[in-house]
Amino acid sequence: MSSMVNAAKSKQKRELKSQRLELRVAPSAKALILRAMAVSGLPAADLALQGAKQVLDDHERMVLREADREVFLATVPNPPNPSPRLSEAFRLHADRVSR
Repeated sequence: MSSMVNAAKSKQKRELKSQRLELRVAPSAKALILRAMAVSGLPAADLALQGAKQVLDDHERMVLREADREVFLATVPNPPNPSPRLSEAFRLHADRVSR
């Protein structure tokens, strides 16, 4: 068994698999999934879980280039004043949320 499979299995909490998820996929997607299963030794459910975790990780984490990071860090202690459009958006949000 590969180290990738061992690492994936050791990180997973042992949780009873009681839920079912069925997918209808294109033949090319099925072939890709089967190939990934063969290469990794992981079942389709574990591959789907890893993919979902990766999507969420990519969505929740922002990676900045050096120049962007410097601009961001320089702006944090001294943020610019909000633009009129941003102020209006905050006002509209507060009105809608407080209803």
